[in-house]
Amino acid sequence: MYEIARMAGFYGAHGVWSVSGGETLVPMLGYGHPDGSQGMERLVSDDIAVGAKAGQDALETGRPDWVRAVLIIDAYLHLEAGKTDALIVDAVEYLPTRRSLKMAIPYRPQPTAQGFAVYRPKFLEVTGIDEPDIAALADSFFSGVDSHEQAAAVWNAHLLDESA
Repeated sequence: MYEIARMAGFYGAHGVWSVSGGETLVPMLGYGHPDGSQGMERLVSDDIAVGAKAGQDALETGRPDWVRAVLIIDAYLHLEAGKTDALIVDAVEYLPTRRSLKMAIPYRPQPTAQGFAVYRPKFLEVTGIDEPDIAALADSFFSGVDSHEQAAAVWNAHLLDESA
């Protein structure tokens, strides 16, 4: 489960890097193979929702050569403070048994007067594991963030301590 959290962090950071300039994220699907290699597809469509749906379908069914996959989409998250922009991170580990996690990375978009900001990620769901160790999963997630050097620099430069 920690490998999928690490992979989620890597692609989540890539998503943060992608939206830091003010654009809406084109849905991204990252995947890992049994030999440790990884790949990524941007799900380009005239309608972002169509790309997101294609990514959700691919994540649900998987592919024979994937051991894990991560889908990143740009959406809104409804929190007590109201609606906020967020990257939704859906991650699945297919082997040896199916396990998954879902997270949100709230952010403030670039075109605002205050400028771009990233808020503390939130675990929304963890399935396939009894009593998940959220702190250990968070450590793995941030290890993945840090492994993407260019994206981690953007993340860390725009991180706000406050929660969205």
